[in-house]
Amino acid sequence: MTAITLDGELLANEIKEDLRRQIDALAGSGVVPGLGTLLVGDDGPSANYVAMKHRDCEQLGMGSRQVDLPATATQADIDAVVDDFNNDPAVHAYIIQYPFPGDLDYEAALERVDPAKDADGLHPVNLGRLVQGIDAPVACTPAGIKLLLERYDVPIAGKHVVIVGRGLTIGRPLANLLSLKKQGNAAVTVVHTGVADIGALTRTADIVVAAAGAPHMITADMVKPGAAVVAAGVSFEGKKIVSDVADEVEEVAGWLSPRIGGVGPMTRAQLLANTVAAATRSTS
Repeated sequence: MTAITLDGELLANEIKEDLRRQIDALAGSGVVPGLGTLLVGDDGPSANYVAMKHRDCEQLGMGSRQVDLPATATQADIDAVVDDFNNDPAVHAYIIQYPFPGDLDYEAALERVDPAKDADGLHPVNLGRLVQGIDAPVACTPAGIKLLLERYDVPIAGKHVVIVGRGLTIGRPLANLLSLKKQGNAAVTVVHTGVADIGALTRTADIVVAAAGAPHMITADMVKPGAAVVAAGVSFEGKKIVSDVADEVEEVAGWLSPRIGGVGPMTRAQLLANTVAAATRSTS
């Protein structure tokens, strides 16, 4: 068996084309969707990721505003930028790039964000709305994963999903999203690296989402033949990106997202979608 590739790059390009049409329509009303980014410190992967987001905006004809603060910035410096973004009508949505250096409080900065401008869908208000099943910006990677599964006709409703990883950006919001009746309607189990025998659970899953940031932790013997496997977690060995999913899984899985061109492009596309949605809301 060779797994069907869950091609996030292809789907992300389809999403961008649809967004381009929405952006053109907004431009006719004098509105240019604008994304803001706040980067604190000199973390290389974070800086590269932020740069890609601004390139995406430029390609689609969106506005973007980038604020970079040094690692010596204070919490007050961060608060000032967040307040400025909240009050800037040209910034319809924005992100605060994680992680922060040193003892700076990322959660405090996140709580200061105007929930209506939360491009990442991680503000406590928006996470609460997700739990309630109320329309709100959804965390980008979970939303992207759901769209990717749907695009490739992976059955979700009534199926067993095992998410490996309980982080704020993927594991927890994805579990809520896929378990909601009007979204995934799946049975969802969340496990983590503290669980003794993760394989005993993943082998029962119709869909496995690996989001722990542990290199090659999901191996072929941990996957039920024909299951869909989403490689959402990565780590670094030097400058090399390493997936949570071992290469051998391709011979067992029915569907598999690649290490490059899988979940990453979908996350970026959903960030753009959240920003365009925020700009659309601003016109009503």
